[in-house]
Amino acid sequence: MRPSGRAADQTREITAEAGVARHAEGSCFIRFGDTHVLCTASLDDRVPPWLRDKGRGWVTAEYGMLPRATHERMSREAARGKQSGRTLEIQRLIGRSLRAVTDLSLIGERQIRIDCDVIQADGGTRTAAISGGYVALRQCFQKMLADNLIEEMPLTDQVAAISCGIYEGTPVLDLDYPEDSDAQTDANFVLTRSGGLVEVQATAEKEPFSEEELLRLLRLARIGCDEIYKIQDAALPA
Repeated sequence: MRPSGRAADQTREITAEAGVARHAEGSCFIRFGDTHVLCTASLDDRVPPWLRDKGRGWVTAEYGMLPRATHERMSREAARGKQSGRTLEIQRLIGRSLRAVTDLSLIGERQIRIDCDVIQADGGTRTAAISGGYVALRQCFQKMLADNLIEEMPLTDQVAAISCGIYEGTPVLDLDYPEDSDAQTDANFVLTRSGGLVEVQATAEKEPFSEEELLRLLRLARIGCDEIYKIQDAALPA
């Protein structure tokens, strides 16, 4: 029995609401159970210096957790003067995941920044950020199309992410904090709707896992991402 009472292949309640940030070109407030993340997309007419005069754009991401997103207050990273290694790892993952489904040659020399702010954390913040970041990015591209800034949709596929793990010997989908903190294996999957794998992060926390267990986790991840694609679609119809 999982602490939440969910079946092994059952996600938490997942919701996504687009257009929640008035001033951003794209936005999404996404909830994976008690994990809540606000994602915004901001359009910049400049690209990083190393991309100037190359005729292509860039999609990047920044990630952060509010001080009381967790059980105890954390100090702001800005107050500490630097980002943690975890923060850097996660925001790079978000950027890679969104670029994997974007044709950067179609957006011109423009940069889109995806800001992912964790308002409340209960496990799976990076996967929620990727899934919500996709909705914010898609809304931004829709606005660019409406404003005649681009001629066609730059997205080549749809992307979502979900966590899986082995908890008390059983592969389970969408770990919440009690499971994540006590899992024997912890994994994050970033998948495309067409069936591609963008990234797989899997770690044995206590003892090695088998190839068959990894495949079982992947099958669970596909179930979860199939659900997320539909939620993304409902949040922002094409």
